Amino acid sequence: MTTERDEVKLIGTWAGGLVMRVMIALNLKQVGYKLLQETPGQKSKLLLQSNPVYKKIPVLIHNGKSICESMIIVEYIDETWTSSGWQILPSDPHDRAIARFWTAYIDDKLPGLFPMLMGIIPGNTVTAAERFTACLQPLEEAFEKISKGKSFFNGNEIGYLDIALGSHIGWIKAVEKMANVKIMTKEKTPRLVMWAERFCVHTVKEIMPKIEKLIEYTELIKLSLITATPRN
Repeated sequence: MTTERDEVKLIGTWAGGLVMRVMIALNLKQVGYKLLQETPGQKSKLLLQSNPVYKKIPVLIHNGKSICESMIIVEYIDETWTSSGWQILPSDPHDRAIARFWTAYIDDKLPGLFPMLMGIIPGNTVTAAERFTACLQPLEEAFEKISKGKSFFNGNEIGYLDIALGSHIGWIKAVEKMANVKIMTKEKTPRLVMWAERFCVHTVKEIMPKIEKLIEYTELIKLSLITATPRN
């Protein structure tokens, strides 16, 4: 848990999938923090100062020191607050490598599929949903082996890979509703459907965003993009 000496701030937005990763990790480790909300389409002075290279959220500020990139922050949280919660990264070196491999796969395959399903960029949403499901298929097939037959990728408790994928659950459900498509189904991804249900009723349930709120947030994103578009 945090001590009186700890000052923990998180630059991000409550709706951000990558920010959600950090919020989940802080929640699991019972770390108190202050969320510094960024406005869609804008970058605060603090963000630019704290992440001058990528200029992106999330950024964790711990006692005045900045840590950037969502899963790097998750590792930092796991290594810093060792006496509370449980270990997020697997203790076995091979299991850690596997978790990092699949996290890299998630970050490579999934983020680019959301904008079309959100209606931010034009395209065939049915095709995008099919591509999304296809990208989830290897994770569906790998779940049994990685989880060793238990509830989560990490075993009996949420861990590193669970956080990496679980942070997208809210947005997956939101775009399914917005685009009137299905991405995770009992027919094509039965293990992931059951995993997602367990994930959402775990200790992180209080911070998981509501679907309706994410849909409202999407409209704010669209508005910010329209406002930022130069007029002739």
